Amino acid sequence: MQANLLSWQADTGWRSETRPPEDGQLVFYFGARSMLESGERYDEIRAMFPTAHLVGCSTGGQILGNELSDDDIAAVVLSFDRTRLKVARREIAGPDDSRACGVALGSALRGDDLAGVFILSDGLHVNGSALCCGLASAVGPSVPITGGLAGDGPDFAATLVGVDDAPRTNSVGAIGFYGEAIRIGFGYGGGWDVFGPHRRITRSSGNVLYELDGKPALDLYERYLGEEDSAGLPSTGLLFPLRIYDADAPDMATVRTILAVDHDRRSMTFAGDMPEGWVAQLMRGSFHRLTAGAATAARAAHPPATDLDGDELALLVSCIGRRLLLGQQTLDEVEAVGTELGQAVRRIGFYSYGEISPHAASGLCQLHNQTMTITTIREAAG
Repeated sequence: MQANLLSWQADTGWRSETRPPEDGQLVFYFGARSMLESGERYDEIRAMFPTAHLVGCSTGGQILGNELSDDDIAAVVLSFDRTRLKVARREIAGPDDSRACGVALGSALRGDDLAGVFILSDGLHVNGSALCCGLASAVGPSVPITGGLAGDGPDFAATLVGVDDAPRTNSVGAIGFYGEAIRIGFGYGGGWDVFGPHRRITRSSGNVLYELDGKPALDLYERYLGEEDSAGLPSTGLLFPLRIYDADAPDMATVRTILAVDHDRRSMTFAGDMPEGWVAQLMRGSFHRLTAGAATAARAAHPPATDLDGDELALLVSCIGRRLLLGQQTLDEVEAVGTELGQAVRRIGFYSYGEISPHAASGLCQLHNQTMTITTIREAAG
């Protein structure tokens, strides 16, 4: 496998350290919504790589190597020797359509030699939990599924996904990797600590939370955030995610982060399901633990191997909430990943509204929030 990194900036256009092959098979690209919504950058990538699959999304910041930026586009061109690819895309009508969307994508990609799926989804009009469940039910539990929800920085106005077409809203796409040569690794790490009392989710519908302990959910958040930060919801709520779990299966706990609030209904919309009866507890992060969590993800995604042929790529998907908390120290988690993986591994990624990776306890595809997830892609020697 060959991996060539590229970047685009307004003053220099497209640049790359080495000349990428024009017959590359797959291009991943990530950029701010303002840079992608015109479709001009997509047209330029298509002109450079006329036969490749082009898969990308809007973000809350782009990662390229050890660099983090908001004002460019990060891309990578992949050329495989013995791996077959297939892409699928579907429009999503809204959160209630999420499971059916996942099933449709999975059905289109299903195959006996399917080795892994990477998915990019609209970040605002989706229930990420249901999307993952639908996709996994179609491809089977043994196929690793990773990816993320597109971002829009702290604005939460619109997110874009493109799969062999110009990036657009309400779009979900996935790419399947097939064959015996492909090697896909994955890992995730958090670094958030719980605080405050345990609360019961007493009323919810899908990914909309109405009540905790019989009281309006939004009241709880506003109490902790205070008047000034409450005015900045939903983005300020990213600094205080919820850890949720079934009391009968505490090892299966996951983290949920806010996508929207409804002040009239006093409800909150999260990136994934908020099941009634589950336990919820507020969380907060620290710089050191978040950076350590990113390193944990890298170690899990990069098992030692001696039979590799060519380059290795690491796709980093980290939560926008982590970036908002880390601020100028966000580079610390990017560099921690680079230290664990080694500088020979090509690295590209983005800050998202939700991260997708198999759960460490169950091995099943799951939506995560406030994590760094890493997918490694490489080919074994023939």
